[in-house]
Amino acid sequence: MSGVAKAGRIAMGTAVAALFSGLAWADAVGLANAAPAWWLLPIAVVVAIGGVDEMCRLCAGRGLFLPAWPLRPAVVAVPLAAACGAQAFSSATSIASPTAAIGWATATFAAALVVLCAVEVAGYRPASRAFERLSVAAFVMAYLGLPLAFMVSLRLLCVENLGPEQRGPGHLGIVPLLSLVGVVKAGDVAAYAVGSLAGRNRMAPLLSPGKTWEGAGAGLAGSLAASWFILRGAGLEPGAQPWGGWMAYGLAVGAAGMLGDLAESLIKRELDAKDSGRSLGGLGGVLDLVDSLLLATPVAWLMWVNAG
Repeated sequence: MSGVAKAGRIAMGTAVAALFSGLAWADAVGLANAAPAWWLLPIAVVVAIGGVDEMCRLCAGRGLFLPAWPLRPAVVAVPLAAACGAQAFSSATSIASPTAAIGWATATFAAALVVLCAVEVAGYRPASRAFERLSVAAFVMAYLGLPLAFMVSLRLLCVENLGPEQRGPGHLGIVPLLSLVGVVKAGDVAAYAVGSLAGRNRMAPLLSPGKTWEGAGAGLAGSLAASWFILRGAGLEPGAQPWGGWMAYGLAVGAAGMLGDLAESLIKRELDAKDSGRSLGGLGGVLDLVDSLLLATPVAWLMWVNAG
């Protein structure tokens, strides 16, 4: 990668990090009396729509044209259901249930799948590759929509009253979500830096020639450091730590993040693409930015739900 390309990648990464940090701060303090998650939901919507558009474009390059017009709202609806469902059915005397949030997202996923089936049935023509389109569309909903719903559920984990006045010994606030993003992205940055400078042994040459074992080791170290820093620095009670503590959390979430990165490389290889898009300049597309988070999110959610 040229020096100009690296500079562009760093500049875009800094801008994205600054935007997320600002919205996370507004969400954490309940700016303008907003309920938890609502300052961050626009990011989920942008990722959902951008990810669907990129998947549709990648598949079109192989002659498979996905029904984008119902797929975009379907993927957006899944994380929105996690937020709206949990908040609509909470009360001042109850705590938001993470399983309830995911339950609403799963129900929305099932309803959207019914709609996609109806679209294919209504427009069926012989040799139209309807089953392929439907299968890939369902994968896109699961690959994008459900992880985004898990992120929303992480933000609402053990939030009492679901308002900016959150109080109580079980209050975790935005820590679970920040721990996910911090651990995964610290691993990404460390793996990229060390792999670029000292990487020699390729980890997956057929999928992603640029990834090395040296970078993978550095990535896990970065994830562990971020896990220690965030979870120790948050000052949570012993029973409010994710399952296994900061070390298990850093290793498991960091490793899942690496797998997510390789999974997107697999998709791009199968669809003959180098990047998912160019909407984020040197960072590539939306999927290139969030790929490592998509598979790490369910792992983080399970460890937080089983906290203590």
